[in-house]
Order: sequence, then C-alpha cells, then structure tokens
Amino acid sequence: MNTNEPIETVDCLILGAGVVGLACARELASRGREVLVLESTERFGSGISSRNSEVIHAGLYYEPGSLKATLCVRGRELLYRYCAERHVAHRQCGKLVVATTEAQRPRLAAILDRAQANGVHDLRLLDATEARGLEPSLACVAALHSPSTGIVDTHGLMLALLGDAERDGATLVLDTPVVGGEIGRDGILIETGGTAPMRLAARTVINATGLGAPSLAARLRGLDPALVPQARYAKGSYFSLRGKAPFSRLIYPVPEEAGLGVHLTLDLQGRARFGPDVEWLDFAPGEPPAGLPEPACYRVDPARGARFVDAIRRYWPALPDDALDPDYAGIRPKLDTASEDFRIDGPSRHGVPGLVNLFGIESPGLTASLAIAEHVAKMLSDGAA
Repeated sequence: MNTNEPIETVDCLILGAGVVGLACARELASRGREVLVLESTERFGSGISSRNSEVIHAGLYYEPGSLKATLCVRGRELLYRYCAERHVAHRQCGKLVVATTEAQRPRLAAILDRAQANGVHDLRLLDATEARGLEPSLACVAALHSPSTGIVDTHGLMLALLGDAERDGATLVLDTPVVGGEIGRDGILIETGGTAPMRLAARTVINATGLGAPSLAARLRGLDPALVPQARYAKGSYFSLRGKAPFSRLIYPVPEEAGLGVHLTLDLQGRARFGPDVEWLDFAPGEPPAGLPEPACYRVDPARGARFVDAIRRYWPALPDDALDPDYAGIRPKLDTASEDFRIDGPSRHGVPGLVNLFGIESPGLTASLAIAEHVAKMLSDGAA
C-alpha cells in the first residue's frame, strides 16, 4: 500500500457485501448515513451468502437470551415482512425435526422447551402416525413440526437490499479488498488494494466480511489483538437429488455437533438437496479460506456421498440407489470460544469509537440479517459505536 495515496473522508464504511453487509447498508442509508460498501470480489454476495441452505429459520435451537436466539426470532419476522413487501421469492413451507430412534425422542422435547423459551410458540410434537400424515414417505418415531420455517431466494433478497440501499444514497464498490487499517484519534483509516488503491478515513466502520472478519480485524493497527477471536472453519458439503423428492416440507434430523445434521431442504422450484455435513478445515491461524485455491475449499468429494446415503435413509428409507449428485459446499465461520453465539463487538468491548466487528456470523445469519442490521444501527445511534 502506498502511504502517499491521498486520504478520502467518508461517513460510514461497510466492509463486505454479503447479505449481512447489504442489510446494514440498507438500514444505515435509510437513517440518513452516507454509506460506502467495499467488496473484495467482482460481485456482491459471492461468499457465505451464496453457499447456504437458503432456509428461514424459526429460532428453535439457540441458547435463550443469546444473540442468535433473539436476532433469529426478530429477523424471521422482519424477513417474511420484507420479502412480502419487496416481492422477494420465498415460501413458508414448514419443517419437521425428526427422531428416528426412541433414544432421540427426549431431544425433541428439549428442542421444544428451548424454542418456547426463545419465543417460538407455534411448534407441535407429533407421533409417528401424525408425522406420516404430513409426509407419508417419512420414517420416524416422533417429530416436531415448525410451521414458521421457510425458504428464500437469497440472491433476490440481496438484490432488493442493494436496491434499497442505493436508492437512499449508498454506493457499492467491487474488486476492492481491504489490506489494512489503523485506529486514529479522529476516525478509522482503511487501506484498500486492487486496481485502484485508496486510503479512506471513516467515522464508522462495520466489518461484515464473514469468513475473513477475524483476519481483517487483526490487520487494524491499534486494535488490541487479544480482542480478535481465533477463527475456525467448518466446511459443509451438499448433494442434490435426481428427480423429485416426495416431501413438501424440510426434513431435519436432531442436531449434531457443529451443525443441524444432514437435512433435506427444498428450493423454490421444488428441487431437493441434502446437507450440510461437517468437515473441519485445518487452516493456519488467521489464514482466511479465500486465500486458498477454490477447489481446496469448495470441491465436494463424491466419496462423502456414502455417508449422506446412510444419514438420509434413517428418515427416508426409500432413497433410491445412486440418486445423489455432488452439488456445492459452503464454509461456516466458527469461533474458537466456548460460546456458539454471534459476536457483535462495539466499543463497549474493544474501546474503539465507530468500529463494529461482526464475528462468527454463521447460521442463522441469513434469517437474522435484517435484525443484525437493526441491532448494529441501534448500537450506533445509542452512541455505543
């Protein structure tokens, strides 16, 4: 970075143009802030936002009182309303969380208790006969019906968010990676690379770079390194189903370590895919996945399909042989902490006015995106950031 580059002054910089970054841009621009969004790649939404299940979560699984719980439930309400108002394709199809053995039945009751503590009161426990009445091809001993779970066209959602933000004066700049920065007395200096390097002094900086958020925060000179969490990365592969699935709702097993198990989701055209599984990636400390060749990060190993078949046949025994094709993979930004919660760090944690770091924004980040934006804007308006 050429330190002789002139310094431009901006009000609010949002780093990262995924669904959360765009939601923040929309929210702050609507409140009259001057917003500039910097995206390191050639298009918006090309990271985590393009590699997920596109599920609108109800808020069943998260620790009561956590950010994931409160922002998921609030975000779901905001998201359904926004999609209806802006004509973003979505469907409230519902889902079944299934116990396939008697030993799993108590875990459904525990999920129900936690969901109710989170303010989700539309769930219903079903016995096997009731569950098969909704989905005749399902095999289970019991199920939990969540009617407020749905699916959404993520790209359409991001287009709407970007359109709203730009209508209110926000600007998106692509192919502009952030290479470093510095905390100053009068603001935060951000240094960019790419074909047109810049030095930007901002009153507010929101780090919404997803997988790269910890490594970007570590490159901000003057931010205490002890306040930057160590990132961990959980890869999840998906397989698609040839032909039509005999289900009209999403089917989830009881949760497993680091994820919600190999579940069946549907897209808006009715096509079925299964996943994600969990594969921990062994990256060097602070090395973001974007720094590796894409095949090493996102290639789906066909050999993993055998594990998928075993997992799927626990709740769908009639899955045909050779019916799965490798589809795509995503990577979830985990944090090396005891908590599985989001971390939304403002100055009350790190002491830097105007800086908000969004760490560990994995699922239900899509569902919670509008609520995260609302939360960040409130932090700023309250003077907490």
